[in-house]
Formats: sequence, C-alpha cells, structure tokens
Amino acid sequence: MKIKNRIHLYTAVLFIVLLIVMNFTIYFIFQSITLEGEKEQAKEELNRVLTEFHQSLGTLPQGSLLRAYVPVDGFIRIIHENGEATTTTSMDNEKVDKLAFQFGASDKTEIIKNEHIVISSTPMILPSGEVANLQIGKDIEASYRNLNILKTVLFIVTLVATIPVFLSSRFVGNVIITPILSLTATMKEIRNSGQFKQLQLHRNADIELREMGETFNHMITLLEENDEKQKQFIANASHELKTPLTIIESYANLLKRRGYQDKDLVDESVEAIHSEAIRMRELTEQLLLLAKNNEEWNVQKQEISLSPFLFEVSRSFERAYQRHITITGLKETTVTSDEQKLKQLLFILLDNARKYSENEIEIVIGKANEQTFIEVIDTGVGISKADQARVFDRFYQVDPARKRGKNGSGLGLSLAKEISEAIDVELTLQSELGIGTKVKILFDKGQSQE
Repeated sequence: MKIKNRIHLYTAVLFIVLLIVMNFTIYFIFQSITLEGEKEQAKEELNRVLTEFHQSLGTLPQGSLLRAYVPVDGFIRIIHENGEATTTTSMDNEKVDKLAFQFGASDKTEIIKNEHIVISSTPMILPSGEVANLQIGKDIEASYRNLNILKTVLFIVTLVATIPVFLSSRFVGNVIITPILSLTATMKEIRNSGQFKQLQLHRNADIELREMGETFNHMITLLEENDEKQKQFIANASHELKTPLTIIESYANLLKRRGYQDKDLVDESVEAIHSEAIRMRELTEQLLLLAKNNEEWNVQKQEISLSPFLFEVSRSFERAYQRHITITGLKETTVTSDEQKLKQLLFILLDNARKYSENEIEIVIGKANEQTFIEVIDTGVGISKADQARVFDRFYQVDPARKRGKNGSGLGLSLAKEISEAIDVELTLQSELGIGTKVKILFDKGQSQE
C-alpha cells in the first residue's frame, strides 16, 4: 500500500475510532445521570408520601389513601408479609400486573429496564402492628425515549462526521506526501537525465518538510561539487599521466628504430624513460594518498622533540637528493602530532623547495604568539601573488615551474594541505618572484610544549 493511502486510512480510522469512543462515553454518562436522577426522584417522592401516609393511616381506608397519593403515570401499593398487595395505579394495568412483587425488609430502589419503570420501596408499620412495604413505581418511558434520541443523534453525527474525516485525512495525506512525491519525481528526473536538480521550496511549507527539502538540496549541492571535482580530477590526472606516457612511448619508438646503432641515443632514451617512470610512480602515489580524502587518516599523535626529529628528516632527504639543509632556531621544543604524517608533510615541502631552487634549503624552528612553528625556506624562483591563492589546488602548477622544466605534478602542495588538516596544523605560504618561498607549519597552543 502506498504511503499516501496508509496515511489516509490510518488517520481516518483513528479519528473515527476516537469519535465512536467519545460518543459511547457521552451516551453512557448521560444515561447514568438520567437514570440515577429518576431513582433519586422516586426515592424522594416515596419518603414524602411515607411521611404523610403515616398521618392518615387509620383514619382513611387503604384504597382511598393510596388513590390520594398515586403518582402521575405511576402506581402505589402496599405489600403485606403474607404476599398480598393493595395497588392503585394511574398507568397501564397490564404493565403493572407484569411486575413481580415480594415483601422486603429494607429500603430498595431499582429500575426495571425491560418495562422502563423505576420502583422504590420501604418498610412501614400499619396501625394493626403489621409490617408491610410501601412501594411507589413510575413510568420512565420518556427518559428512555430521550436516551434513544441521543443515541440516534450520536450515531448520525458519527456517520456525518466520517465525510469530513475522510476529506481531511486525504488533505493531510496530500500535505505530508506532496514534498515526498516532489522529492521522488526529482530523483527520477535526475536518474533519467543524469543531471542534478534541486527541489523548489515553498515559503509556507511546514518547518519539518522545508528542512527535508533543504537537506535534499544541500545533498544535491555536495553531489554536484563532488561530481565536478571528480570530473576535474579525472581530466587533470589523465592529462598529467598522458605526458610521461607519451614521452616513454616516443623514446621507445626511437630506440626501436635507431637504438642499436647509436649508444648516445640509447643512454638518452633510457634516462628519459627512467625519469618519466619515476615521475609516474610519484604521481600515482600522490593520487592514492589524495584518495584518502574520503577515508580515515588514522592519526596517532605523540610527543615529538623537534630538533632530533628534523635532523633525522633532513639527513634522509640529503642522502636521497644530495641537497644541503640547515636547521636553525629553538632547540628544546616539543610538539604533539602524528610523527609519520608530519614527516610526510615535511618531505613534500622540502621536495618542492628542491625542485624550484638551486641553493641550500633552510628549516627554522620558532615560536610566535605561543604557537610553535616549523618554516621551510628556499631562495628559488618564487611564486607570484596571483598564483599563491591557487597553489594548494590539485594539479595547479605556476608557469615559472613549467618553464624551468621541472617534473611537478601539481599535487604536492594539495596533498600537504590535506595532511595538515588531518593532523590539525595550519599551513601558510609566503613567496616573492625571484627571491624565494617560505612555507610555515603552525602548531596550535595545545600542541606546543617547552
């Protein structure tokens, strides 16, 4: 069953059940009040008659006395201990004759439901000393007619109320389901067209429904952004991988044609193929690391003494690339961070400095505004002000770097930015064309220790 029909059915059934329960409650409360009222009236009338009856007993015959006090549309009788009864009635004799009677030694008031009569009786002493029952009965057919009228009215009200109930439940169902149907239609349209589309939100929509629509639109916005990033990522990755593959293919074809006769050509080709293969490997590794953007970085922080840590990093880098690195600044400084990821971040910054400068690289350990920092400084080509805003974008390469013929992929600083965010450090860059570049790693106050 569709959710719209379920809402319609459940709302209607629940409302009708509540209406029936309410009407039954009203009827039974009114019935109880009415019948109890009739019993109280019968009891009060019996007490009044009994008081006056005692004053007249012995002075008037019982028959005459009973006729004087017979109620309108009722009867009065005296029941003796031997079971005999003297009765005077102003109602249907046949109805009274059907009523069973017997002597009782206590007060009693009851309603004979089948005959619609209320009877109240009480013991009394006759002038002869005999104990008898004085009993008054009254026809309450009118009360039962009123109860039947109430029953009929409530039944009709219930039937009539089902019409607006069904209409209102359908309206409520439509109000609730319309945004869901709109959401479903938009999803189908997205599936069929392959194009992202947002919901049209109404200002007067309920808060919950509006929040649902806004959440959907926010999700679509994120999907659009991610889809655009994915397309751009694939296009840029394809472009970056195409260049080394083309170079490798060209040199391989050259080797096939003339490699056996020219040793210098073989050496040049092998060197170029080897260089491009290394470039492809580095590019692939960086792509895989950037793919962790959607995964957990699994950060494991610990206390790191910066001086020995940076000495070890610089020594490894010097051995790999034969570039001299100097370390200056504070000596006894400790930070809390992930050692492996911080080392990876430093290698990226040092590698960038190596590629775009020929002089030695400097690492400075310092402190500013109670924040410890590590600064990597080179005296290379530098970066223009216009390019500095985009150097952390994936695959972005500034023109001077390309002109120098360096094998950059445009992924290094982007990866560095993501690692810095994963280990909760701030990465800033300052650079001037022809002077050099400074990249600073800033640790927050909670990570810095003396």
